[in-house]
Amino acid sequence: MGVAITRTKQLTAASANCVCLSQTPLAAGNLTINGSAATAGVATLDTQRRVLFTFAADETGHTFVVYGTKQGGSAIQETVAGTTAGTVATVQDFLTITRISISVAATGALTVGTNTVGATDWQSVDTMREPINVGAQIVTAGTVNYTVQYTNQNFNALPTGTYPVAFNHPTLVGQTTSQAGSFTTPIAGFRVLINSGTGSCTLTYEQAGP
Repeated sequence: MGVAITRTKQLTAASANCVCLSQTPLAAGNLTINGSAATAGVATLDTQRRVLFTFAADETGHTFVVYGTKQGGSAIQETVAGTTAGTVATVQDFLTITRISISVAATGALTVGTNTVGATDWQSVDTMREPINVGAQIVTAGTVNYTVQYTNQNFNALPTGTYPVAFNHPTLVGQTTSQAGSFTTPIAGFRVLINSGTGSCTLTYEQAGP
């Protein structure tokens, strides 16, 4: 028999400036990490989650690079393209943010913080077992909206700054209540993505086989 594994994910309320308070960089360089989540120039979030940029003016053509770590301490980075006035978020989930660079002077003020989105680490599947047969249940508490995602890429072997392509489970998409599902075809791993809400999702899964 397999071994049941449990993971719980919960996000605190989003904050648009918990990483960087409003600032207007006058040249290429690093933003000042001085939000409520920052200590000595490093922002530590409640759990790994997406990083949100909010632009007061058009930052199209400007490049931002976010450096930090994910759950477990592995270094990650992601390049974010500036947009027109509004918001844009990272695709990866950061636990800490150690540096954010900007390629040129900013057009206007900007802040950096969090949105309502964040995922668990990728959960590995033993691809040597046949059939794959992974059974999972997600138990919710409070108000939360979540999606189970999977990938066929080796997420442990990708270069820093790159990330696996995620696909949604056929039925566990945009769910708000406790649900169960399975994977019966080969995958490299899966995760629970919280789309919104401050409630919790507790994932328990088990893979068939010895």
